[in-house]
Amino acid sequence: MTTQSVDVLYVAVATAENGRDGRVASDDGKLDVVVNTPKELGGSGAGTNPEQLFAAGYSACFQSALGVVARQTGTSVAGSLVTAKVGIGKTPDGGLGLDVKLLVSIPDVDPGTAKDLVEKAHQVCPYSNATRGNIAVELILV
Repeated sequence: MTTQSVDVLYVAVATAENGRDGRVASDDGKLDVVVNTPKELGGSGAGTNPEQLFAAGYSACFQSALGVVARQTGTSVAGSLVTAKVGIGKTPDGGLGLDVKLLVSIPDVDPGTAKDLVEKAHQVCPYSNATRGNIAVELILV
């Protein structure tokens, strides 16, 4: 697999302190959150966690990609929603890995067109491009 070349237009900067039991903040101060290991993984669950942050970013990015491909085809995706479910678990080699399910709702669009839009969005979404071939990403129309 080749590495994708990118003409960078924007750089986000965030710094973590104390890993899963600390704090994450962006350099511009717009993001500043306490992070804690989820209870399901033996932590306190008091703060957010990297999986929730990844789910938030992926769902927002995919929603935007959906809008781009919809505009290209002249289809309205008004009222659409994208929910990302990001799971973390053990891999066969004993490490940890992620699993993603993207639940996409596009009201007032026939199922065939909706499926086509979701598949096209999956091809242009930067998160999808970053994860492709690395983790399982399931696209689910709801």
